[in-house]
Amino acid sequence: MASKIKENSTNAYNLKILAASCEVNDILKMISPRWKMQILYCISHGVRQFSRLKEAFPSLSDQVLGKRLKELVDEGLAEKTMLPDTVPPQTIYTQTEKGAALLAIILDLHLWGKKDWGSGPMEFCKYSR
Repeated sequence: MASKIKENSTNAYNLKILAASCEVNDILKMISPRWKMQILYCISHGVRQFSRLKEAFPSLSDQVLGKRLKELVDEGLAEKTMLPDTVPPQTIYTQTEKGAALLAIILDLHLWGKKDWGSGPMEFCKYSR
């Protein structure tokens, strides 16, 4: 688990300078938490329930998966829907238009990176099956 950055540390100061000098850093910070884009990608490919996402990423803790799903919903990248009349109650996640637009950019970035720096197989998320 990541520790909190001390408010008066050099690291905190540098993060403030970066944020003030370039808004891109804020966007990168928002989309870069571990697992976040992989989860969005899987949702976009039909892996829409917590339990199925957990199966796709067995080393991912329930706490982190729940946190990332909440972030995706809060940021408008995914929607959470409670299915009526299901026992036990079921929740599904779907990608929003905003999420689809971001994912298209991420996939373009992935292709660019593989072309210019990578030499391995072209696979964004092996858990999307």
